[in-house]
Amino acid sequence: MERRVLIHAPRGRDAAVIRRVVEGMPLNAVVVDSAADMLSMLGEGASAAVVTEEAIAQVPEAPLSDWLMAQPSWSDFPFIVLAAREVVHRSHRALAALQSLGNVILLERPVHAETLTRAIDAAVRARSRQYATRMHLIQLGEARSDVERLNSELEARIAARTRELASANDRLMAEIAERERAQAALLQGQKMESIGRLTGGIAHDFNNLLHVVNMNLDLLARVAKDEKILSISGRAKAAVGKGARLTGQLLSFARNQSLLPRLTDVNALLLGMQELVAVSVGPAIAVNVEVDDEPTWAVLDASQLEMAVLNLAVNARDAMPSGGTLTVAVRLASAGDVPDQVVVSVADTGVGIPKHLLTKVFDPFFTTKPVGSGTGLGLSQVYGFARQSGGAAALRSELGRGTVVEMRFPASADRDAAGGPEPERECSSGATARFRVLVIEDDAEVRRVIVESLQLLGYAVSESPDGASGLEKLAGAPQDLLVVDYAMPGLNGVEVIARAREMVGNIPVVLATGYADMAEVGRVLGTQSILIKPFDISTLGNAVAKALPATAPLS
Repeated sequence: MERRVLIHAPRGRDAAVIRRVVEGMPLNAVVVDSAADMLSMLGEGASAAVVTEEAIAQVPEAPLSDWLMAQPSWSDFPFIVLAAREVVHRSHRALAALQSLGNVILLERPVHAETLTRAIDAAVRARSRQYATRMHLIQLGEARSDVERLNSELEARIAARTRELASANDRLMAEIAERERAQAALLQGQKMESIGRLTGGIAHDFNNLLHVVNMNLDLLARVAKDEKILSISGRAKAAVGKGARLTGQLLSFARNQSLLPRLTDVNALLLGMQELVAVSVGPAIAVNVEVDDEPTWAVLDASQLEMAVLNLAVNARDAMPSGGTLTVAVRLASAGDVPDQVVVSVADTGVGIPKHLLTKVFDPFFTTKPVGSGTGLGLSQVYGFARQSGGAAALRSELGRGTVVEMRFPASADRDAAGGPEPERECSSGATARFRVLVIEDDAEVRRVIVESLQLLGYAVSESPDGASGLEKLAGAPQDLLVVDYAMPGLNGVEVIARAREMVGNIPVVLATGYADMAEVGRVLGTQSILIKPFDISTLGNAVAKALPATAPLS
């Protein structure tokens, strides 16, 4: 189609002559008989059209004009018009028709064959360049489409990759946040453990000093007759009692306090404390005690739990200066694979604790109260007691909405372990002289005051500064009872007791300590033979009398 030349010369022999010239170039010559056929073939495609002037006048103006106007931007179809030489003045319509063709080469007849050949060749070459332009435009359009498609695909890939990176970044940030929380928890745990060890060591040594002071004051009160001396001794013993409570709180935080765990009905314990708690917090605060419908039994030190609840109640009272509501509750809780737990909670409607202080509330000596209004050991004692009892402690608070402190303890279904206190036994001075007691204590002052106290009670007493020498003395001279300290260099109290019983059988033992692993001690001798430092002479005498057999001593 693009190599053909349309010929429209309806009169005479013009069409045949033009056809011979076109075919000789060589090109595809197509003779068109009518104007309608020419318009149709123009639409199909051609290189040029050779038309006589009189034939142009026969072509309908509107269809030709529409076709010319509809040409694409690259097309300017060439027409070669053969005009009559004798026409001097063309009509207005003829001029308009020629001008409407646009790209026109006008040749006057008769036309020399070479002139016509050159004109047709020029028109065909011009049309070839137009077709080349069309091809370039098509290729450019295809390239543009490819670029747009590739851009679209690239944008889609970029968007998908961006989403993947955003998701990966979110996961990374979540992992970083989780790691930071874990590290913070680890650091907090390590800090609490380090503080606990330091606190426990200091409290243990201080407890021994208090023990020496307390028993010496007791000895002084027993031998002195002056009322003034007795009054001074009483005031000093009261101060020792306050110091003992302070060291007890420190040892509880350090989880080194000697506990006397028994199977306890926590429901009954809290109900029995309701009046005491109400008196402690005052009339401006309403006290609610909520117990669980299910039995809530746990193996713990009931007196320490009472002290912990009272500490929390006093803290809650200070957080509600204008009054409020205090709720002490117990419930049986379980979560998935976690065994049942007895949860004791103390909740108030007070001022709350700022968020930035929540990580410090269990630190010993940390307090938000004014100087002189508190020791900062209440919550640390709660924390230590719960951990030492095999449980945990947690605190939730919000400014203006109050605070909730929870203590969790492992629940127990064994109610047969609950037992009441054994009745105290007393020995007369005549009876005590029959028994021989060996005191094994590494602290010289503590050992001395225990020995003097037992001698005052009438016992035959010998002493050793450590476990190894004590066992040697036991092997050389039979004893009726051992009074053993727990924390000693070399062999601790439990190891001494175990070896002594391997040597001489089930010898009675009193373990005197304020710093013990009760799980280990309980496996060896139970809790009924333990004395908590500091203790007085009467307590020592009752413990020794209870541990000794009622039969005659060894000969």
